[in-house]
Amino acid sequence: MAPNDSMLVIAQDAIAFARKKGANEAAAGAYRVRNVEVQWRDGKIEKVSEATTRGLGLELYVEGRYSSVSTSDLRLEAVQRFVEDAVALTRKLAADPHRALPDPSLYEGQAKVDLDLEDPRYGEVDALRRRKIAEDMEAAARSVKGAQAILSVTTGFGDTMAESFRATSNGFVGARRVTDFGMSAQVSVKDPDGRRPEDWDAASARHFAALPSPEEVGRNAAARALSRIGSRKGESALFAMAVENRSAGRLLGFLMGPLAASALQQKRSFLDGKMGQQIASAKLDLADDPLVPRGLGSRLFDSEGIAARHFPVFEKGMLRSYYVDNYYGRKLGMRPTTRGMSNLAWKLGDRGPDALLADMKEGFLVTGFLGGNSNGTTGDFSLGAQGFRVRGGKVAEVIGEMNVSGNHLELWQRLAAVGNDPYPYSASKTPTLVFEGVQFAGV
Repeated sequence: MAPNDSMLVIAQDAIAFARKKGANEAAAGAYRVRNVEVQWRDGKIEKVSEATTRGLGLELYVEGRYSSVSTSDLRLEAVQRFVEDAVALTRKLAADPHRALPDPSLYEGQAKVDLDLEDPRYGEVDALRRRKIAEDMEAAARSVKGAQAILSVTTGFGDTMAESFRATSNGFVGARRVTDFGMSAQVSVKDPDGRRPEDWDAASARHFAALPSPEEVGRNAAARALSRIGSRKGESALFAMAVENRSAGRLLGFLMGPLAASALQQKRSFLDGKMGQQIASAKLDLADDPLVPRGLGSRLFDSEGIAARHFPVFEKGMLRSYYVDNYYGRKLGMRPTTRGMSNLAWKLGDRGPDALLADMKEGFLVTGFLGGNSNGTTGDFSLGAQGFRVRGGKVAEVIGEMNVSGNHLELWQRLAAVGNDPYPYSASKTPTLVFEGVQFAGV
């Protein structure tokens, strides 16, 4: 993107005008986003939407006070009036001594790499192709064995082009442009007992060519839904638990959320004060890696302009880093790392799901967590779960309406195995995870 892009100019002009009106410091972020989406349901178009949006966000630091405001009216006179009013409003707020822009040294060291986040062929995906993809997913879903039990198929395809620009009054200027493509299929089926189980499949990528075929997504969604027919509660007991790679992301999220500096400062984290301690078994070894080409979480800088760097999060189960943004870093006296997670890089195991189940022998394979909650302050969790009973190392009967409960500080110590199958359609890239001695409640 050219350094004189009109959106970047708007951001820089807003900063200059804010300084003129009395702001000590300011940061501005401007964006331009185009999103197109097609939804298809049971043989016909259900919804088509296309939207292009532009906007400006402004962070103001005025006489020790801070505000964050935004507008979508980008006419020059409207922006100037907006900035003038925002500066005046900020003066009325309570002072906060911890509010300031990041130290300029945090902007330095930005990687000189091409992350390849924009598909140069983005414009070639037209309306007819989007519709064809959605149609093909449904046709594939209805072609699988047992399809006569299918009640409904909903599919969708969408793509986005997003441009963002950030500038600060203390020297940062940055821009990024990314594309995203996503497809999904959801299938509901009829169970002989009258229930209507459903399941889904989906994929997303920065480049269109990296997506699987529509037929693969449709067939997977149908097969998963049909496999839910006849689901029953399993027995209550302590069991080994294998968590499918695409479902493991939710479990991991409950561990990663309390790593945020905001949670630490507000005493809402069960990981507070545990830097350098053994939080999990030695099988948990992962890093934050923002510099993965085409990664869904990749970036050269974060939302504050802090240069993106690879850093360890857990090493052999030991906590090595928190996610520390500028503001809460100042409040805690901690040097910022980055505002939030980018991509996760795992130290993977050498076995796939089938081999992991064979080693597990007896237990549950969780293919989805349904509802429930996890307390970020205490680490206690209680989650609904569905999946399959594992007997003799093989997938056996389908199980549903189960509850999994425990505490994360205990659960992750029981991590027994990590698969070699990172889920490709998520920035967390979770592989299959196997835990020992997990409490299940059913019948």
